Amino acid sequence: RKKMGLLLLLIICRCAINSVKTHSVSKPNIILLMADDLGIGDLGCYGNRTLRTPNIDRLAEEGVTLTQHIAASPLCTPSRAAFLTGRYPVRSGMAAFSRVGVFLFSASSGGLPSEEITFSKLLKQKGYATALIGKWHLGMNCESSNDFCHHPHSHGFDYFYGLPVTNFRDCSPGQGSVFLKGVQKALVIPIQITGIALVSLAIVQYSGLLKVPFQALGYCLLIITISLVVLIFFFYHFRHLNCFLMRDHQIIQQPLSYENLTQRLTKEAMQFIGRNTDAPFLLVLSYLHVHTALYASENFKGKSKHGLYGDAVEEMDWSVGQILDVLEKHNLSDKTLVYFTSDQGAHVEEISSTGEVHGGYNGMYKGGKSTNWEGGIRVPGLFRWPGVVQAGAYIDEPTSNMDIFPTIVKLGDAQLPSDRIIDGHDLLPLLQGKVTRSKHEFLFHYCNAYLNAVRWHPGNSESVWKVFFFTPNFSPEDSNGCYDSHVCFCHGGFITRHDPPLLFDLSRDPEEKVPLTPETESRFYEILRVVHQAIDNHTRSLHAVPNQLSWDNLLWKPWLQLCCSSVFQSCYCDYESGGRPVEVQSG
Repeated sequence: RKKMGLLLLLIICRCAINSVKTHSVSKPNIILLMADDLGIGDLGCYGNRTLRTPNIDRLAEEGVTLTQHIAASPLCTPSRAAFLTGRYPVRSGMAAFSRVGVFLFSASSGGLPSEEITFSKLLKQKGYATALIGKWHLGMNCESSNDFCHHPHSHGFDYFYGLPVTNFRDCSPGQGSVFLKGVQKALVIPIQITGIALVSLAIVQYSGLLKVPFQALGYCLLIITISLVVLIFFFYHFRHLNCFLMRDHQIIQQPLSYENLTQRLTKEAMQFIGRNTDAPFLLVLSYLHVHTALYASENFKGKSKHGLYGDAVEEMDWSVGQILDVLEKHNLSDKTLVYFTSDQGAHVEEISSTGEVHGGYNGMYKGGKSTNWEGGIRVPGLFRWPGVVQAGAYIDEPTSNMDIFPTIVKLGDAQLPSDRIIDGHDLLPLLQGKVTRSKHEFLFHYCNAYLNAVRWHPGNSESVWKVFFFTPNFSPEDSNGCYDSHVCFCHGGFITRHDPPLLFDLSRDPEEKVPLTPETESRFYEILRVVHQAIDNHTRSLHAVPNQLSWDNLLWKPWLQLCCSSVFQSCYCDYESGGRPVEVQSG
C-alpha cells in the first residue's frame, strides 16, 4: 500500500511537471525587436570590439545566437512584408519589377494587401494584445486619405505609435537628400526634350511651315507648368508630407521631431508592456535606428568611437536594456520570448555630406543593403527565453526572418493558414536543441522581383552552396558597393549576368571571394542541376498577384495625403508636447 502511494505521488508530480513545462511554452509574451539597416558586425556578440552593446549582447549570453540568419530581401519594404507573413515578398506583390523597391511617400496607394495573413492577426484572434511601435513602411491608404487599408490596425495590431513610411535624410534638416540627385538626373532630359519641342514648334509656327493652334501650345505649356509646380511644391514640403508621427489613426507630430525620439518610442513600448502584465501580448518594436537620417539624444551624442552612427547604435542598445528591465520589474522575463534582428544588412554607401561614414559594418561579409551578397542579407538573429531556449548557444544553420511567423503562431496556439504556402519554418525545435539541422534545404534570394541567387544546404552535407545568376556592378569597380547610385539596382546596365552562374560554398568561403569552377569543384554541374530543379519547383508555386510596388502604386497621390492641419498650412502640428491629437484631414 505504501509503494502504491509513492507510485501515485510520483505520477502526480510528473503530471504536474509536464503541465508546467507545457504551460511554459504555450502563449508566452512575444517581443520582436527590429533594427533598421544594422550591420551584423556592429554588435559585440557578433565580434565588434569598439561599439558598446551590452544589452543586446546579453540576449546572446542568455539565449541563442543564429550566425546564418537571412533576411528574405535586402530592402526594407519587402523584408518586412516577409517577416510579418512568413512568405517570400514576391508572393504578396511586395517585390518590385521597377527600379524602386520600397515605398517612398506616405500618399502612395500600394501596401501589404489585406488578403495577407500576418502573425499579428492570428495572435490577436487568440487573445493577444498587439502593438507595433516605430517604423511601419508597408503602406497606409488605398483610395482615400482615411480608408487606412494598409494601416497596422488592418493587419492585426491593436495599437500603433510610429512612422507610416521610413526615416529619410530629407526628414532631418541639414542631413542632405536621398531624392535631389536622382530627381535632377531624371528631370534634365525630359525638360530638355520639352524645351526643344516647344521652341521647334514655335519656329515652325513663326516660319509658316506648319500651323499649330496657339490654344494647343498654351495647353501644353500649362500642363508642363502645373506639373513642375506640383513637383517643386512636393519636394520643397517633403519633410512635412512624409515625415510624421502617428498614434493609431491620428497624426500627433508633423513634421517629425528627432528630439528624444528613441526615448519616446521606448517609453511607449514600456507602457504597453505595463498595461498587459496579466494577459499575453505581442510587441513589435521597430527602431528607426540606424537608417539615415542618423540621430542620437544628448545622453549618447558624441559618446561612441564611431561618430553619430555609433552613437545611434549605443542608444538603441540602451533602449533594448530598458525593455529587458521592465520585463524583470513585472516578473515577465521567464514568460517572454525576446527576438532581436535587423531588416537587412548595413547600408555601406551611406556617407554624409561632410564625409562621415553613416553606414554600418557587415563584418567579413561582402556587399550590403540592396544586394544579395551575404553583407546585404545575413543579419543578427538573437532569441532569449529563459528556461525554454538554450542559453549561450550558437547555431550556424540557414534560418530566415520568415521563420518568425510559424514559430510565434505555433507558440500562440494559433493555426497556420492552410490556404497558402508559408515559406518559413518553426524554429523552436532548433532553438531548444531538439534538432540540429534547419528545415531550409533551399532559400531563394530575390533582388526586387527578380530571382538573383539560391542557397542550398544538402541534408547529408555541411556545405552551403550559393548560386548567383547575376551580380550588381559595384561603382567604383574596386569598391564594396554602388556608391555612384547610392544603392545597387537589379536589372539592365546595373548588373552582370553569369552563364554559367557563379557558385560559392559558404561553409568554406563565407566572404564569397573565390567562385568555384568545374575545375575546382567536381560536382559543379550536379549542384547547378539540383538548384535549377528547386527553382522549377519554387516557380510553379508562385501565382500572379497585383504588384504593390508598380509605378502607379508608388507615385505620390495628393488625395491620399495625410495632414493634421491642411496642405496650405504646411501640414504642421505638434501634439507630443501635451496638446490633443486631431483626426487627419485629406490633402
